[in-house]
Amino acid sequence: MIFTGVRLVAFRNYESLDFTPQPGLNVLVGANAQGKSNLLEALAMLATGKSFRAHRESELIREGSERAEIGGEARIAAGEIRLRCAITRSPAGTRKSFEVNGGSVGFARFLGRARVVTFVPADLQLVAGGPSLRRAFLNGALAQLSPTYYRDLALYQKVVQQKGALLRGAIAPDRDLLFAYNDELVRPATALIVARRAFVDELAAATAEIYGRWRGTRERLGVTYAPNPEGDVGEALAAGVELELRRRTTQVGPHRDDLRLLVDGKPLAAFGSQGQQRTAVLALKVAEYDVMRARTADAPILLLDDVLSELDAERADGFLHAVGGYEQAFLTTTELPANVGARTAWSVRAATVTPLPSTP
Repeated sequence: MIFTGVRLVAFRNYESLDFTPQPGLNVLVGANAQGKSNLLEALAMLATGKSFRAHRESELIREGSERAEIGGEARIAAGEIRLRCAITRSPAGTRKSFEVNGGSVGFARFLGRARVVTFVPADLQLVAGGPSLRRAFLNGALAQLSPTYYRDLALYQKVVQQKGALLRGAIAPDRDLLFAYNDELVRPATALIVARRAFVDELAAATAEIYGRWRGTRERLGVTYAPNPEGDVGEALAAGVELELRRRTTQVGPHRDDLRLLVDGKPLAAFGSQGQQRTAVLALKVAEYDVMRARTADAPILLLDDVLSELDAERADGFLHAVGGYEQAFLTTTELPANVGARTAWSVRAATVTPLPSTP
């Protein structure tokens, strides 16, 4: 897919912007705090409906405004599509609204109409960080690939929250209600585990091949799914009731899943060098891109936010070469690299985007 036009109104530091990105690699060049990352954030929201940076959605609205809008047109495998996301501030709080081809839709019907793979410096913590980072990685990809996955995830999270409130209550939990919550969890939990397992199987094969090619050694990168529970969900929930009552928290379910990264069978976080860990994350992101493209027959948009500054020249070259088949990508940087090959370069200064002269 390719974004052919993007419009921002009162989004972050942009008062207004009409931007016509080009196919292939679009390099956004400028000093810090000029609006490069904000533009990538807007592009991501046209696909995911969520910010990959903001702690509060009110932060997305330009100071002095009550409403921000992000609009975009894209060419996808099925044809042309128009997307819009609006964020509105009111005394009751901040809310979002969505449109597809001019018609209002809910979040679930907006999500995944366009697809993106984002890579930001924080992603380099996927190896050494906590399991929640790796679950978020899985959820972010799968929710874009499948509306059913998103609905199952939303239902599962809602019931887990209700069950947790019951377990943490001031009085002894009603066991019948606890069993009822467990019954509600079985179907969505099982669906999430099945979807994650299939995705990780595809991801693992692609990641191992990419990592081996980059490293040029015989060491093997393994990516394995660690579901919770390993076996039947209903049986595990029933067996865990007494433990959950003692600990007053939900102990069983895919909200406790993990993704294991191994080098030659050993945990990469504990035994891998920093170079091995960074190469593994790069390979994982390229593999995510490849799996999404293979599953949908439509390449996602690649968003690279200031990642080259975190990588040495060899890994930066390898990463950019690996995604050389992209239909469209966006890279932010403070200086125009010499090794990015064919690209369109843009200057971003004070929330103004202008083309830079092309070079041979």
